[in-house]
Amino acid sequence: MKTKIGLLYGGKSAEHKVSLQTALAVIKALNLEKFEIHPIYINLEGQWIKGPQLTGSVETVAALEFSNENQLSPLSLAPTLFHAEQKVNESLDVIFPLLHGPNGEDGTVQGLLELLNLPYVGNGVLASAAGMDKVMMKNVFAQAGLDQVNYVAFIKSEWKKAGDAVYKRVEEELGYPCFVKPANLGSSVGISKCTNREELAAAFAEAFQFDRKVIIEEGVTAREIEVGILGNDEPECSVAGEIVPKKDFYDYKAKYEDGDTALIIPADVTEDEYQQIKEMAIKAFKALDCSGLVRADFFLTKDGRALINEVNTMPGFTPFSMFPLLWKHTGVEYPELIERLVALAKERHSEKQNIKYTF
Repeated sequence: MKTKIGLLYGGKSAEHKVSLQTALAVIKALNLEKFEIHPIYINLEGQWIKGPQLTGSVETVAALEFSNENQLSPLSLAPTLFHAEQKVNESLDVIFPLLHGPNGEDGTVQGLLELLNLPYVGNGVLASAAGMDKVMMKNVFAQAGLDQVNYVAFIKSEWKKAGDAVYKRVEEELGYPCFVKPANLGSSVGISKCTNREELAAAFAEAFQFDRKVIIEEGVTAREIEVGILGNDEPECSVAGEIVPKKDFYDYKAKYEDGDTALIIPADVTEDEYQQIKEMAIKAFKALDCSGLVRADFFLTKDGRALINEVNTMPGFTPFSMFPLLWKHTGVEYPELIERLVALAKERHSEKQNIKYTF
């Protein structure tokens, strides 16, 4: 019997387009002999729209952007709990949230799916929320004893009231170069590298367009190494890969538009360096109570010291994405990777059904 999978994609986020590319790639890889695919599109206004069941190939993202004529209530995903008139399907086996950024990867949709008691792929509420907020994530990593670069963070009102004092603190505690990032966004959106006060001021203005909180990280001379983690309570680590940007750093355009980046898999690292990265990645996964999948990003210095940069709780599945490529080189092809993620979602959901809520 086919697994009925609801693909949830789009989203009210600056990473909307990235999510569409991810959805297209996943749809192309799904085996229609094993899966019954039900697309659910969230447009930029946050409206949920039901698409027709997919029975053939989809070639463009435009084919996945449905009009709002078939809007649905998210409650209709669980008709056994809520007597909604409009029902997507009374027996979806699992939801696959292919959402990046706020309103999708940050625990909000995960919380909804928890309330609906639906199995879903990927990380839960806590891991998603903490993984999205780079400040909270780095605080958790610090508590877990994971080495990382120095950082400071500010909210928009602090910057508005005392911009010069904010810049001075960055210069005193981090120096140049440094990187300014929106705290709650991914895919390198809104990120700037700064080498002086003028660039720093412009970077703050840019980052605050996307979030009320920013994080500023110390610049380091290091290689960018990434690994994929797959599993629930017993996570596995992929081979390591290296990002080699042809530009100054790995920005949005290099990731998703022009592919102007070299991805080296497996990375040229020593066994000791790999083991260090692997242990830190799994420790980070467990510290955030992750499940399903993450991509863990590291800096590797010339003297072989690994510094964890961040984890991505819903890494992209686009043709230029590192996560599926890492697992391909580890021996897990894309269709199998999706099937394992679905199985992990069902496993976690089944475990939760044994939790007692009365005593």
